[in-house]
Amino acid sequence: MTSATLTSTSAAPAIPMKQDATVIGLVGLAHASSHFGHLLLPLLFPVFMKEFGLSYSQLGLLMTVFFVVSGVGQACAGFVVDRFGARPLMFAALATFALSCVAASLVTGYAGLFVVAALAGLGNATFHPVDFTILNQRVSAPRLGYAFSAHGLTGNLGWAVAPVFFAGLGALIGWRHAYLAAAVMYVAILALLVVQREHLSTKVVVRPAPHSDDHAKKEHDLAFMKLPVVWWCFGFFLLSTMTLAVVQSYAVSILKAMHGVSFEAATLTISSYMLCGAVGMFIGGFVAAKSQHSDRVVAWAMAAGAVLLALCGTGWLGATGTMVVLAITGFAVGIGGPSRDMMIKKATPKGATGRVYGLVYSGLDTGFAISPIVFGIFMDRGWYGATLLGAALVLLLSVGAALGVGLRTAK
Repeated sequence: MTSATLTSTSAAPAIPMKQDATVIGLVGLAHASSHFGHLLLPLLFPVFMKEFGLSYSQLGLLMTVFFVVSGVGQACAGFVVDRFGARPLMFAALATFALSCVAASLVTGYAGLFVVAALAGLGNATFHPVDFTILNQRVSAPRLGYAFSAHGLTGNLGWAVAPVFFAGLGALIGWRHAYLAAAVMYVAILALLVVQREHLSTKVVVRPAPHSDDHAKKEHDLAFMKLPVVWWCFGFFLLSTMTLAVVQSYAVSILKAMHGVSFEAATLTISSYMLCGAVGMFIGGFVAAKSQHSDRVVAWAMAAGAVLLALCGTGWLGATGTMVVLAITGFAVGIGGPSRDMMIKKATPKGATGRVYGLVYSGLDTGFAISPIVFGIFMDRGWYGATLLGAALVLLLSVGAALGVGLRTAK
């Protein structure tokens, strides 16, 4: 890997579009694989309940383990990325995901699933600080909005592919062999990225050697945590992700309970939400590239999503109307995705990309870990509409967080 200090002042030559596209494509592929990894366990929950006699609460705890490990690891990974570069961690993460798939194919009970959850969470931990460090350093500034759009879009595609992958292969060769096939997929992606590794190198932070003690150096490493805007960003991710977790975890059950929708139709609605979100992110890339006020774009997108989700929670729309509006909600929220990442970029001090993105995106994992517990109480009481209304309220609160970031990054 080519290393250089972040203080280099040499003017960078114009970057050809093909080179930018290659970087965006490789990072997007890695990001899709990480979102695919989010669903390694949940998609097989019915199988685990039948084979190992597990309860919903036991299975839910597995996802808490996944996201706690991922969140803590993500916050720590940012420091490693800034110090040693993004590429080694990307390779290690893909290898860890492959290992988790092999472990999943061999599980014989609950303890083994805990190991799989921890390994997969560790693999997932590095991707956001790694991805955004590479994109911010390797993609030309005029194309960053499109890069962030593609990044978000590929994440949604990873979520969309996983159910088809495991349902299809599980029916053909059994769930254990499906996990082995997933391991082969991760190894293949890793091999491709290794071959194309020159497109993934990043600059590292080079600092003077510490003197008698390293207190001052440590203070410098953590100085970004004193910036209020960083915590506003963290809060935005926590709140907005709590809403996404409700859709992913409970929307199928809510549609069945409130409107008598079949399991197949409800599941298709969730896939439609993700695909509409991908379309929204594609369009949002053009919006992000043109807009000078990323926070306002994010605020409007989240506010629109909150209103649409609240409509779904009222029960006024009926079965078909609710499914359609829920899918459109994904589109509305997706439009704000690329501008969200531009908003975080504006809040990031020079030389701290990995650390800031690591901490901020750990808010995403925190939201995923908290939301099922909080809204699970609503679901256990049969408050299905209130669950969607509560998720809409939380999404509306994220609007305030986005505008708070904008106030603190305005020039």
